[in-house]
Order: sequence, then C-alpha cells, then structure tokens
Amino acid sequence: MIKLEKVSFSYGELQVLKDFNLTVNDGECIQLYGVSGSGKTTVSRLISGLETANSGNVIAPKKISVVFQEDRLLDNLDVLKNVRLAIPKDKYEYANGLLKEFDLYSVRKKRVSQLSGGMKRRVALVRAIAYGGDALVLDEPFNGLDHDNKKIAANIIKRDFLEQNKPVLLITHVKEDAELLNAKIVNI
Repeated sequence: MIKLEKVSFSYGELQVLKDFNLTVNDGECIQLYGVSGSGKTTVSRLISGLETANSGNVIAPKKISVVFQEDRLLDNLDVLKNVRLAIPKDKYEYANGLLKEFDLYSVRKKRVSQLSGGMKRRVALVRAIAYGGDALVLDEPFNGLDHDNKKIAANIIKRDFLEQNKPVLLITHVKEDAELLNAKIVNI
C-alpha cells in the first residue's frame, strides 16, 4: 500500500502540497490527475524517497520501481547495460524476457543514443519493471509510444504489478493511458 496522510511540501516559499491525502491499495492503480504545477510529480518524488515531506506521513514500500517523466538513460551505454544497471543479476533473465516482450531484444547491444524516442521509453519501462519493486510509480510513462506499444506496456504492468497485488500510481493527462490500466482517478 502507498499512503500519504496530511502531507505538506514546499520548495522554499512555494507550497506545492498542503494536507494532501492519498491511498493506493495493493493491486490497485490510481491515476493522479491535475493541472501542471499541482504537485503530481512531487507526490511521486515523495513516495520514491527523493523528497521528504515538511509534515504528514508518507507510507510506502521500501523497494519502489519508478518510471520518471524523462527516460534517465545513459546514452553512451547499450540497452542491456542500461537495464542491468538497476537490477540484481538474478533478474537478468527476467529482463531479457521483458526486452523480448517490448520488441527490444534485437537492439539490446545498441547504444541508447542510436534509438528512437519510443524505443528509449520502452527501455526505461523495461528497467523499472525488471527492478521488481513492491510498488510502481509511473510519471507520464507512455510518452512517445504508439497505441500497440502502450497496450503491451499496460498488459505487462497489470501482470507483473497489479495481478501480483502491488500498488501502481499513474501520473498522466492521457485518458487512454489510464483506461489501459483500469485506473481510478484522484484529483490533486
């Protein structure tokens, strides 16, 4: 479960969250919806431990898989090395299987700098999923993906997180993305 209780957070003088509450139950996908600047990405950073709340409680599993808005890949490394940077050796075969499902196995030895934007996004998804966290936080995860690749990603997320009774937080403005994951909408 992911739970934020009366969480407040500020960047200096700019208050982004005030007494914010959110619960994402195990096996549930919640879409956090709001205008730009409303604090959606800040919520993801609080859950993943990249920021600390000024007040309130953030309750989340210690091991969280995250897909950030940016791909956060190392362009000078190949696909396989980018994925393996984040996972233990016992997950390598699982990661290889994910690369096949995402139709990336044939480019596993190519440098990330040689890939299209959509391929880079799929690599970022593979890396986060292969990490195998106890929860998944997705910040605009399907940017640059066509409908078929979105469906593949959503089906894998359902299988490897939601059906494994792990909570998923989805941040997106795209209705189709939320529908693919059967997300419940929570406004921020």
